[in-house]
Parts: sequence; structure tokens; C-alpha cells
Amino acid sequence: MRLGLAGTGRIGSTHAEILRDLDEVGSLVLADADSARAERVAAKLGVEHAPDIDALFGAGLDGLVVAAATDAHPELIIRAVDAGLPVFCEKPVAADIPGTLAVLDRIRKSTVSAVSTGSTGSDTVPVQIGFQRRFDPGYAFARDAVRSGDLGWLHTLRATTLDPAPPPAEYIPHSGGLFRDCGVHDFDIIRWVTGREVTEVYAVGTNRGAEFFAEAGDVATAAAVLTLDDDTIALVSAARYNAAGYDVRLEVHGSLNSIAVGLDERMPLTSAEPGVRPSASAAYPGFLERFHPAYVRELRAFTEVVAGAAESPCGAADALEAFYIAEACETSRRERRPVRLAEIRR
Repeated sequence: MRLGLAGTGRIGSTHAEILRDLDEVGSLVLADADSARAERVAAKLGVEHAPDIDALFGAGLDGLVVAAATDAHPELIIRAVDAGLPVFCEKPVAADIPGTLAVLDRIRKSTVSAVSTGSTGSDTVPVQIGFQRRFDPGYAFARDAVRSGDLGWLHTLRATTLDPAPPPAEYIPHSGGLFRDCGVHDFDIIRWVTGREVTEVYAVGTNRGAEFFAEAGDVATAAAVLTLDDDTIALVSAARYNAAGYDVRLEVHGSLNSIAVGLDERMPLTSAEPGVRPSASAAYPGFLERFHPAYVRELRAFTEVVAGAAESPCGAADALEAFYIAEACETSRRERRPVRLAEIRR
């Protein structure tokens, strides 16, 4: 198959290298608003380069991968589905809820291209959103353990996402804030692992880091208590300053047993207990290293979607639900009160 990729920054370049090496991908074409950057990345990887987005859409594609800046996501998704092209897009679908709803409405009205997938034209265009944790073996094991009943009924989940260092200052004003940019991965995986919906949140945030967080109305550290629709409690913690290393974990506690994702020799925590030796393994420096195998599985899954062999494993509607939770948390943080999800969905 012939795929296009829009956006050749850090995550886009990573995706391009993965796609180039997949047996399922026969050819790959890269484009970027910064054409020179796309050309450099294409030359480095030995793949094709389109001078602009118009040329990319005219390159005879079977599917499109979107890894551009967030503000470009809605236009690129809509353009792809209007052309009948299956599309993979990094989260979020759009920068806000109205924008996300508008994209979902366009997807529902779309018709898949018979040329790209062999479809009869009766289905909507498949859209896959990039929540890579769904493709990590640890999270998949946790989901299976919950669904099988091995843990009994759940009472508590603890989700942690701690970055080793903050992103560049210029990124923060356009990131959507810590809950929408970072915590949204935890919100999605809590829904996916438990199969439950969040009904209410209470969130707080502080900023003891660089001034550019406060200047953008953001925080560098945040926490939220989520109440699920079966009264399970989920605790979510996120931070931009965790110099010990990239720390992403999920604890799932049930009436019969408890398990943890990310509890391995690379977890960036040192035990304070006497006689317990520190791990000899270095912590993950960032999310690209921690989740690289998951990114490979995620993009291979997209090739199956493009081929018409599988449905999207994470649709735009799933991304909207995680966004609702993030929006509720941000509202709670700003207004210092519990927020019910029904209030955000109005």
C-alpha cells in the first residue's frame, strides 16, 4: 500500500521510520508545512517527498498518517475523509470540544473510497486516533485481567504520567494544558482498561516550575480524582519535572488481586527500604523510547484498517470521551470544584 504522512517533527519522523520498515507499506510519501524539513527527513529515510500538502493528497495514496501540529488536525482529517482515505491521526482530533464534534460530524457523513480499501462505498471512512498505550502489552494484560474477573470488582486505580523534563516554552501555549496534553492518555487508558465511563472529577494543579507555564495559564504538576460509573475511584497524577526518568504506570486494585503496569527494572523509583538495591537498568528517557514497540503495533494496526481487514481500534469518538474528561479536569482545576461529565457534554 501507498501511505502519506503529514508532519515530520519529532513524532512524525518516528512514525515515518516505523512505516518505512513495515512490510505492509510499499511506499511512503512525506510532507510538512516546512517543506525543507520534510525533504531532509525523506532523504534520510530514503522515501518520497511531496513539496506541499496539495501534492501529498495528489500522490495516489491509500491512507494518510497525520502527525502535524494540533491546529492542523481538523483540516487534514476532514480533507482525508472527504477524499475517502482512511486516516491515522495523533491525538487530539482538534484543539477543543466544538472542533472535535465538527470533525466527528464530518466523519459520520463520509464514504470510504472503494479505490483505497476495496469497500463497496457503504461505510464511513475509518479514522484511528493515536492512543498508543492501548497497544502496550502491559496495559493489554491489565485490560484482560479486568475483563476476565481475575481481579474481582475494582475499587481503585492509580495512573501516573511523569515527564523527565518540560517541553520547550513555545510548545506550552498551544498544548491545551497538562490535562489535555498529557493526562488525556491516562483518561483514555482508564476507560479502555476498565470498560467504564467517568461520571465526575475533582482536579488540582500547581506550578513550581518555569514561569512560562503560569504565563500560558497552565500548570507543571496536576492531580485528579475520577469517579467511574460503577463507583470505582481512579487517581491520576501528572508532572513535567521528574528528573529520575520517564515514569508511566497504572495500578489496578480489585477485591481479589492487584496488578501494576510499568512496574519493572526501568521504573525510575529508588526504594527507601534497607537492603533493597537500586536497579542496574537505566530509566526510560522519554515516551518515544518507552512506547516504541507500541507505536509499531499501532501503525501496523492502521495498515490493517487501510487494507479493510480490521476496524479502527481507537476511533474519534473515543478521543472525544477522553477529551471530555480532560476538559472537566481543567474546569475543576480553574474553578476549584467537582465537575460532573454531564455538565461538560451539554
